[in-house]
Amino acid sequence: MNMKKSVRIINTILYCSKWQETVAFYRDILSFPITFQNDWFIEFMVNDNARLSVANEQRATIKSAGGRGLTLAFRVDHADDAWQCLSDKGVTVGKIADHPWGGRSFYLFDPEGNRLEIWSS
Repeated sequence: MNMKKSVRIINTILYCSKWQETVAFYRDILSFPITFQNDWFIEFMVNDNARLSVANEQRATIKSAGGRGLTLAFRVDHADDAWQCLSDKGVTVGKIADHPWGGRSFYLFDPEGNRLEIWSS
């Protein structure tokens, strides 16, 4: 089997101790639509082929990493527009910067401490 040809959707699961706050962040701040939910697990649609799920560590067998060792990188059309939108919503966002590799990006953190990079080329 060729995995590259077989995978239709990719899903990253974040196990969270601050589950309700993290769910609210992805639902209300980033406005990702919910594709599945129950009382301890919520799956968000990032786009047609990517999902991001938030699981309550109190109900899961895997515990939160507390934001260590993970960056969720989201490529957007215009990093400056995303920066302004998040800033207007009261989110603490880092300084937007140009990079030698041709990208423009900034960082922020979700309530669980996971680092998000928002970038455009």
